[in-house]
Amino acid sequence: MTIPPNQTPAGTEKGARAATSVGAGIFLSRVLGFVRERVFGYYFGSSDFADAWRAALRLPNVLRNLLGEGTLSASMIPVYAEFLQEGKEEEASRFAGAVLGILTVAAGTLVLGGVLIAPILVGLFFSLWSPEKQALTTTLVRILFPMSGIFVISAWAMGVLDSHRRFFVSYVAPAAWNTALIVALVAGGAYWGLGQRDLVILLAWSALLGGGLQFGFQLPFVLGHLKGLHPSLGKGVEGVPEAIRNFGPVVAARGVVNLSGWFEIFLAGRLFGGAVAVMGYAQTFYLLPISLFGISVAASELPELSRMRDEDRSVLAERVAVALKRVAYFLIPSAIAYITLGDVLIAGLYETGQFGSAETLVTWAILSAFAFGLPATASSRALSSVFYALRDTKTPARIAYLRVAVSLIVGVLAMIPLDGFGFATLRLGAAGLAMGASASAWVEYVLLRRALSEKIGPHGPGLGSMLRLSLAATVAAAVGVSLQVMLPDAPPIVMALETLIPFGVVYLLLAAALGERTSLRRSTGA
Repeated sequence: MTIPPNQTPAGTEKGARAATSVGAGIFLSRVLGFVRERVFGYYFGSSDFADAWRAALRLPNVLRNLLGEGTLSASMIPVYAEFLQEGKEEEASRFAGAVLGILTVAAGTLVLGGVLIAPILVGLFFSLWSPEKQALTTTLVRILFPMSGIFVISAWAMGVLDSHRRFFVSYVAPAAWNTALIVALVAGGAYWGLGQRDLVILLAWSALLGGGLQFGFQLPFVLGHLKGLHPSLGKGVEGVPEAIRNFGPVVAARGVVNLSGWFEIFLAGRLFGGAVAVMGYAQTFYLLPISLFGISVAASELPELSRMRDEDRSVLAERVAVALKRVAYFLIPSAIAYITLGDVLIAGLYETGQFGSAETLVTWAILSAFAFGLPATASSRALSSVFYALRDTKTPARIAYLRVAVSLIVGVLAMIPLDGFGFATLRLGAAGLAMGASASAWVEYVLLRRALSEKIGPHGPGLGSMLRLSLAATVAAAVGVSLQVMLPDAPPIVMALETLIPFGVVYLLLAAALGERTSLRRSTGA
């Protein structure tokens, strides 16, 4: 079955609107996230307190990764969405209640365990840190473990809302968390005049409160769709056994990914001081386009593809090709902008207070290393959603194991020599870990594409299209760099606007001139 290029596959226009809703929610949340990071950088820079905060965020994040968003998307949404598609709303509500009950017990148990073993975790991962720095990190970890447990329940709410196509609500909800942290930083630093130690502890308590606010924001909308919700531990509830079967491989893969993340933070903790902090600043930028254009497409496509899984495979292939092209349209210029103009962007946002030029340069180096893998990472999110919609969670899981191995091997080999170079007291070892992440992202992308081709046939966005997008982004970057060199010195935020706005305008114009914008609009029905 061949679909003419001027026709939209079933549901693709709806999927494009859903992706826009997800992107809009993420954008608002991420804007507040950048405000939070700027204020955090002002007060903490790359200090020991910044290291402790970043480490304390990463260690409890195992809960969110194991039981939260990606895992629930793979196991819960396909089953729940199919109930809705068949008009079985009562069964869908019972299924959601059972998932909530099981999830709450699992998350609560892990939260308690994490709080109890926090000193052991910190001592194991950051044995080279001073006793004072370890003690502070332990305190923060104990506060943030319950926050991660709340995030797991919030991910359940997101799964329900996504299945009902209420994407904006679930993805704008993290704005409540960011707002809580911004208020704490401003109030504690500017009004109460707290020292760095007291301020970072206040920040942790505000993060816990913000997690509750995030879930509370979603709850009324969830209850509006789940009439008579009754949480239970009923494994015999229809749909639960299948969800648990889907859950197993994803949790196993997530477990390996978490071990990789923990090993990464373990390695960063053995680099020169400030490595954990600057890596966190770089990851904030790195995750922005992935969230806006990778996760938005993946999240919006999963419920729709789950409803379409019995369609002809050529219809699915056409829809996947459109999704990958939509991701590439935004991710290719993002990667090139980070590599060529990342210093301007970072300085414009962060360079204030305790965040100086050395932090800017090292953060740029790390961000550039991450950027090489940006298109692959975001595209892999969309590809994984296709497997989940087809009820195949094992293939992405197997590929994730290999991705983790490649990331660790390349990261370790690259970080050791790079840690001998740097600026001021900061070193570039963390850039080596970012290189490992990028290399593994491309391995995962290639393997996912190959495996998916066996299921649905050719589904690529097209080499010619990728080359045209790359050309447009490269020319735009050349314009931006030329302006950076030629324009007179200006405050960092002004220089960022003077170079990045022309970059964006030139890219959009060139992409349109090369036919890519028209092609994208035609394929999505926009």
